[in-house]
Amino acid sequence: MRGVRFVCIPLIFGLTVLGLHYGGAVPRGFAAEVVLRATFMPWASAKPVLDAATGSLPAELRSPDAARWMAWSRKQDKNIRARLHQGDLDSMVNLLLFGTSFTRQPRVSMANLSEVSKNGVLRARVDDLVAGLRDPGNNERLLFVKELLREDGADPDESGPAGVFLYNNLLRVLKERQTLAAKAEAAHPESSLDRGSLFRDRGVSLDTSILPDFAIEQTLLDLKQRGILREGQVERVAVVGPGLDFSDKNEESAFDYYPQQTLQPFALYDSLVRLGLAKSNRVAVSVFDISSRVLDHMRRARAAAAKGSAYVMQLPHDVARPWPPELNAYWRDLGDRVGSAATPIRPPEIFRNLETRAVRVRPDVVLACDPVNLNIVLQRVDLAPANRFDLIIGTNIFVYYDPFEQALALENAGAMLKSGGLLLTNDQLPEAARGSMRRAGMTEVRYSEKDVTAHEVVGWYQKR
Repeated sequence: MRGVRFVCIPLIFGLTVLGLHYGGAVPRGFAAEVVLRATFMPWASAKPVLDAATGSLPAELRSPDAARWMAWSRKQDKNIRARLHQGDLDSMVNLLLFGTSFTRQPRVSMANLSEVSKNGVLRARVDDLVAGLRDPGNNERLLFVKELLREDGADPDESGPAGVFLYNNLLRVLKERQTLAAKAEAAHPESSLDRGSLFRDRGVSLDTSILPDFAIEQTLLDLKQRGILREGQVERVAVVGPGLDFSDKNEESAFDYYPQQTLQPFALYDSLVRLGLAKSNRVAVSVFDISSRVLDHMRRARAAAAKGSAYVMQLPHDVARPWPPELNAYWRDLGDRVGSAATPIRPPEIFRNLETRAVRVRPDVVLACDPVNLNIVLQRVDLAPANRFDLIIGTNIFVYYDPFEQALALENAGAMLKSGGLLLTNDQLPEAARGSMRRAGMTEVRYSEKDVTAHEVVGWYQKR
């Protein structure tokens, strides 16, 4: 995340019956088993959005009917899925530049890329990564990247193609960043919430950090102080695209010296209980994602929790990058309502300024978080009014989509919310005139006391 913090977190799709149920205690008023069925957005719900977006509709939808709408939805569903691959390649580049699990070379920032290219550090990191891919051992990140390269015809076990492939993707990412910087400078948004569709042409990647989780807790606190959310009100929430802590993308938060992890479902549960908005063992979290990596990660965590195993979150903090007191306090307290302190994994010597802590998340909390294969742009879960969500969280998600897709996503979220329920997101979303959602306000959150650009704005969209 840079400036307005971009943590790339994806969505989800699928038509299968998911057959999920909530482990541990179930919120009052809920059946012991809630089967979730992802369905495409019906024509009747889509039509108000299409009517409001006549000037920006895809060609296939300019004379729409129910059949054309469904055909386009299925096609676009596949297009969204395909973008995950490029997002994975972007994460691979981050691993090349910042990873420490395969090399002893210093990390490389975009700012000093030309310098390290001359002194041989970049070449050494490429060589070390290729060597690591040829003999990955049990390093899950290297195993994943090895399969990723094989899919693209750059098998690391063959001489030549892997190193060239890594360089070419680094050049692609550099070019994309230059283009994005130019677009952001030309956009002149009215507020930090208005990021438009800045990433609409990029791959959908999974990298994340605790910063959006802090922004959500601060927003929840703001909503409670304003009386919009009440004590004990929240029982059912959804997280859209929680992300997977694969590799750092800005030398600030995520690292590769510990196993991959996801944070947002557990951090949200933790915040709701800390703020008194939910009662422990009385909240259920649905996790929406399009990435099989995220879904499988959550399923493995739940399978382990069913056998009594906790989920350990590693929470490193680079003290050389000072945080404001509120963020420091959040980092110190994160997890104290969902688990207990654990011994953190010791970081490599290269991280001299890294302060570490870890949290062992209780099995009942893990079992309360269900992964759901659902594409928020094109799908929703049909729920009885009493079983709809009190809150839906979607940070750094909608920036990947154009205004028409954002408007569809907003209506799909509305269909799953209770009356008065809230979608919290750090993107400004277009509201359809006859739609079910309206923006009710926003909360600004600081990530630094000195850098005025290091902040986040979270908008509250409320079900009418």
